Amino acid sequence: MGKDSGGVDLDKSLGYLLKEASSALRVAMEEVLRPLGMTVTHYSCLELLAQRPGLSNSELARGAFVTRQSMNVLLQTLERDGYVTRPVEERVGKALPARLTPRGRESLKEASAAVRAVEVRMLSDLTETEQAGAFRILRSMIDSLRSGGPGQA
Repeated sequence: MGKDSGGVDLDKSLGYLLKEASSALRVAMEEVLRPLGMTVTHYSCLELLAQRPGLSNSELARGAFVTRQSMNVLLQTLERDGYVTRPVEERVGKALPARLTPRGRESLKEASAAVRAVEVRMLSDLTETEQAGAFRILRSMIDSLRSGGPGQA
């Protein structure tokens, strides 16, 4: 699918470049998390719980970009392995909020350092001004897509 076929010119597609960057970031994160016995989703779940204790399964799934079913399986595994704890009984009309255990917090500390090193490497060729501009531009793109953008209903 090139210019001649009426398709997207991948060499000039910002969307394709963003997807490629996202994929490269995920691969780099998986490489540093694997020796710690974690996946990106495992790490994301622990990070979300550290920053927002008591999130429900649905909230965690949205934050980690996975299905509720996948998150439920992960939470069961994390609970079994002692990284998180959840109440035995759910409150009426409420989900079972998960919380990090001391083991989960310690594991997250090591994983966060590894992930931060990947991010530092990713940004290493950018000046502080370029980094700030990249954050602003990406945030604007996300906001435009979520709001439907200019001219959208």
